Amino acid sequence: MAKRSPVCLTMLALLATAGYAQQGRLLVAQKDDRSLAIVDPAAGKVITSVAEDGVTGHEVVASPDGRLAYVPIYGNSGVGQPGTDGQTMVVIDIAQQKVVGTVDFGHPVRPHMPIFGPKNGLLYVTTELDHTVTIIDPKTLKILGSIPTGQPESHMLAISHDGRHGYTANVGPGTVSVLDMDARKTIKVIPISSNTQRISISKDDRWVFTADQTKPRLVVIDTAANTVAKWVQMAGTGYGSAPTPDGRWLLVALPDVNKVAVIDLETMKQARTIDVPAYPQETLVSPDGKTAYVSCMSADQVAEIDLASWKVTRVISTGKKTDGLAWAKGQ
Repeated sequence: MAKRSPVCLTMLALLATAGYAQQGRLLVAQKDDRSLAIVDPAAGKVITSVAEDGVTGHEVVASPDGRLAYVPIYGNSGVGQPGTDGQTMVVIDIAQQKVVGTVDFGHPVRPHMPIFGPKNGLLYVTTELDHTVTIIDPKTLKILGSIPTGQPESHMLAISHDGRHGYTANVGPGTVSVLDMDARKTIKVIPISSNTQRISISKDDRWVFTADQTKPRLVVIDTAANTVAKWVQMAGTGYGSAPTPDGRWLLVALPDVNKVAVIDLETMKQARTIDVPAYPQETLVSPDGKTAYVSCMSADQVAEIDLASWKVTRVISTGKKTDGLAWAKGQ
């Protein structure tokens, strides 16, 4: 066999790297490692872990262009529990695999869930101790203002696809705050139960989903009326959820039974469950709708689910107390 030249080998390596980049990267918060894992989803391996300049980050979001990751530094406690109170957010260059910027909120706020506005490109971060969502210019890393939630422990945030409304899951109060994102005010606070967790929104913006932490049921909010419209019984208490791109299914992590529930959004019933490693937390569906990823915190793994067969195809070792997930598109 003829030997390839060094130039040819270099070109092949570059093409392979480009191919991986086109497929994007999976970002995984490693809570107990105090770092962010950058995962090659094609190889199913962690490329590197980037240390964070803080105690620990629970959640992560990628910039729309896939270049940067934003990780709020929450602290070492659980929601409403004693512990350190974070006041910064680090910015990580995914290609360079290093921290390239920091946002300082000026005082302890326990920043948690970052999400980009779908229309204006601004970055919104839940700031629990201030009972607000903070607005940040991701280009200058300047704080532009905030939106009051009217409730403590506003832990997670979802934003409608038209960018007009936001919804926070307020854990301890067991409520959801409905926000006017442009007017920067709370429209309504919706009672759910004595405790709720996580939040997501349907692809058509018709429904908002959160999980009752006192019973094994999904709460479905009608966004036109801003009231609870339905309760969906599940095989266990729910946590993180994510809809499929076609709007047909909602995947919900069930930590207490180590499963993922698949909710049929046409019938609003649990259609099936999928066994996953211990203590699933967050669910993420790839942009092409073919694969779901589930962070399994007690197993230190991410489960990869094929959405055609509804089976776990492999598990990826992703660091201590694997938690928040995000997808960074290829360059």
